[in-house]
Amino acid sequence: MDGEELTEQETALYDRQIRVWGADAQRRLSKSHILVYGMKGTVAEFCKNIVLAGVGSVTLVDDRVVTEEALSANFLILPDENLHHGKTLAEVCCDSLKEFNPMVHVSVEKGEISTFGVEFFEKFDAVVISCCSLAKKKLINQQCRKLSKRVAFYTVDCRGSCGEIFVDLQDYKYSKKKLDETIECQLNYPSFEEAISVPWKALPRRMSKLYYAMRVIELFEDVEGRNPGETSIADLPAVLKLRKELCETNSLSESQIPDAILERLLIGTKEFPPVCAIIGGILGQEVIKAISGKGDPLKNFFFFDAMDGKGLIGDISEPNTGT
Repeated sequence: MDGEELTEQETALYDRQIRVWGADAQRRLSKSHILVYGMKGTVAEFCKNIVLAGVGSVTLVDDRVVTEEALSANFLILPDENLHHGKTLAEVCCDSLKEFNPMVHVSVEKGEISTFGVEFFEKFDAVVISCCSLAKKKLINQQCRKLSKRVAFYTVDCRGSCGEIFVDLQDYKYSKKKLDETIECQLNYPSFEEAISVPWKALPRRMSKLYYAMRVIELFEDVEGRNPGETSIADLPAVLKLRKELCETNSLSESQIPDAILERLLIGTKEFPPVCAIIGGILGQEVIKAISGKGDPLKNFFFFDAMDGKGLIGDISEPNTGT
């Protein structure tokens, strides 16, 4: 991303943003390449934000067809069936995104992301995945970590009125202003697998209850061989049994994972558009910060629950990967 200056057209188009975060940050954005997998409502919001911000390119991967559920939360899908007949979700969203900013190259990559080799991910600066199983999250994260260059990795999950973002920037250096001076900072991030492997009893006492609940549902889907969101209230007895086993193993009180949250996650298989906008906005902001090197990045989980309107950050790291 280094070595190329902004064109006159880019400078004119992004003038307002350049005034906020500087020409160097905008140059980095304009030369960056983002890979996005899983075109749900939250990801649609994220894509809109980074395209408007002026990244270099966005590559979409999602071979699923358009469904009524997708239409309910993804504003990139127009209601006219003739416009998306025979097209994949990625292709339909690609057509819409191109209209937001013609200077950003938006394209589609067909195929199952879990079958892509390590070399495929090398051309990107950030990888964002959604609608992924536990195994797929671990796999894609490890693919990014095998590369000689640093590729930022994000997972995002939105279930009903709840949502979660995970961030892995590996060994990340950035600068921030404090009073009249610029301070150079460094953060070391664990992988997704390392983070969720940290014993629950070692986590901060004020850790979001949503973190524990998401891990229970995630593991339940993995054990049952379900795709993300393929759950219903009928699964509650089995989920409560799994919660009990996990809490006993981790010496955690079951009260930290209330029945009500698990019920909401089981039945909240559809996204709630206002929550998509909030979580997609936060995710877009984080990717922009990571690429531009400006501002404190999120480390390493973000949780949002519309029931109380709170957004919480959880730093879950092994002892040797802290700040």
